Amino acid sequence: IKVEDGRIYMTFYQELQLNQAGSKNLLKKSETTKEKMYHILVYLIKIAVTMVFCFLFVTVFSILFGNENSIVGVVVLLCLMVFRNADLGIHTGQSTMLLAMFFVIMVVCPHLANQLSPVLGMLLNIAALAVLIFFGCHNPFMFNQSTLVLGYLLLYGYDVTGTSYQMRLAGMILGAVLTCFVFYRNHKNRTFKRNLKDLIQEFDITSSRTKWQLCQIICVPIVLCIAELCNMPRAMWAGIAAMSAILPFVEDMQYRVRKRIVGNIVGVICFTVLYFLLPSSIYAYIGILGGIGVGFSAQYGWQAVFNTFGALAIAAESYGLKGAVSLRVIQNVFGVVFALAFCAVFYWFMSKQKESDVTVHAE
Repeated sequence: IKVEDGRIYMTFYQELQLNQAGSKNLLKKSETTKEKMYHILVYLIKIAVTMVFCFLFVTVFSILFGNENSIVGVVVLLCLMVFRNADLGIHTGQSTMLLAMFFVIMVVCPHLANQLSPVLGMLLNIAALAVLIFFGCHNPFMFNQSTLVLGYLLLYGYDVTGTSYQMRLAGMILGAVLTCFVFYRNHKNRTFKRNLKDLIQEFDITSSRTKWQLCQIICVPIVLCIAELCNMPRAMWAGIAAMSAILPFVEDMQYRVRKRIVGNIVGVICFTVLYFLLPSSIYAYIGILGGIGVGFSAQYGWQAVFNTFGALAIAAESYGLKGAVSLRVIQNVFGVVFALAFCAVFYWFMSKQKESDVTVHAE
């Protein structure tokens, strides 16, 4: 990257690596029409290349391991795209071994939890998420939970049995090898002062990070359990909504909850309009349209709108438009509202406990 006259100049490839916010920031800072048109072109090429790559990647997984395991392709793709840049904050070798363990947890625990009662499944989910979050999401602002917990919930929601599960095991083994290889190659030359032992020692019930981790670990499985006890299909939607809303600070959570609810309602309305306007033969492509929309969205609210397209496109095949729309709205509103209430009470309780401990020590 070159810096001239206080401005940063990137190569075409380097600009392709920027996220949506970075690309849009470049567009805002463009001083000439020619410069702006160039950045727009790079941005459009990035979206097109990403969509084609994602489509081909998931398609290959579907061909190799069966259509019912296409979700494995999605989970592996998420891990590859995130962990090629994101680290776990500790020694690269130990991080690589942790990633391999995360894949084992994601392929084994969701399947076992589906075989248990909702309450016992909740306990197993709590144990599994504890490992994923304590060791994989040590830095809340890297949003690794949006990959690891989301992947866990997707595999939980799209569980398979018999031969299909055997193929899922094979697919996840391949995914683990690919992810660990890319992660180690990209991070092997980085120096970390901390190791696995440090993560364990940094557990502190009074810190905002640990309280956030505990909220994720406890709240998401409870949301799943309640949704299942109420016989709500697609319980994972409520879990995903809760996961996305849980942040270290309640004020930030309130913003997320508003955007999630409004975004889902707007997404449902847009999807319904498209559903009636478009011929039934291309309903499946509405999900792809949603993926493109997410690619252009830098703000969480718009991402919530377009994420709704893909979820409804799949659910409408099983529950019809009315059933899918009702489930989407109910599950998401329940998930985020419960998460907000749970974390507000949890954070309040922990603050009171801290005040009580301080008083005892003072006496």
